Amino acid sequence: MSDDDGRRSELVTSLGAVRSRIAEVCAACGRNAREITLIAVTKTYPAVDVVTLARLGVRDVGESRDQEATAKVAEVAALLAEPGEQPAPPDWHFLGQIQSRKCRSIARYAHAVHSLDRAELATRLADAVAELGRSPIEVFVQLSLDGDPERGGVVADELATLADAVAARPELALRGVMAVAPLGADPEAAFAEVQRVSARLRGQHPGAGSISAGMSADLDAALRHGATHVRIGTALLGRRAPVIG
Repeated sequence: MSDDDGRRSELVTSLGAVRSRIAEVCAACGRNAREITLIAVTKTYPAVDVVTLARLGVRDVGESRDQEATAKVAEVAALLAEPGEQPAPPDWHFLGQIQSRKCRSIARYAHAVHSLDRAELATRLADAVAELGRSPIEVFVQLSLDGDPERGGVVADELATLADAVAARPELALRGVMAVAPLGADPEAAFAEVQRVSARLRGQHPGAGSISAGMSADLDAALRHGATHVRIGTALLGRRAPVIG
């Protein structure tokens, strides 16, 4: 078996396990697993893994660093342009903290941004979309559950104002709220709070009912508390030595 075949086999197995896990949790809490968006977090992993996952039906890919994302988007596009039957390019989700100077670059490729936490970023991102003449970018406003500025996000009391700033720009489509459970915290309690904040946001912006929450370690708890978009890296791509390409 070649290295490429071996890696594909690994991804087939891990993807099946993740999908089964999602289906089991959704069944247990009365949700439809088909309504869950699985975002494959491929940071530090090569473009060929993205293409393999696309061929396996994964439509959404997440990156956290613009420099890596920009290079990978281009490489994936080149691989998918090769002769033969190819899947459609994936939708790219930007997940990391945003530097204002990177907004134009992110706007070139991002289908969705999950980590918007300042009104200034909403303005810069919207202006970039307008300049590029592209379709609106979906936006999740990031909720901070612990108030730690190093981890990004705004506290619950400030989230409505930020959401209003996003909704005011037609270049942005307010989709919902994103959060990361604090280190060492009970994920059930953390995601219950996210669900409460999401309900308040939906009352003000009915179209913003999505919740981006849950990673490999706390996926189950996030799904039990309404997550619609889950961001999975380790459980899908493994803990092998990362290769950048």
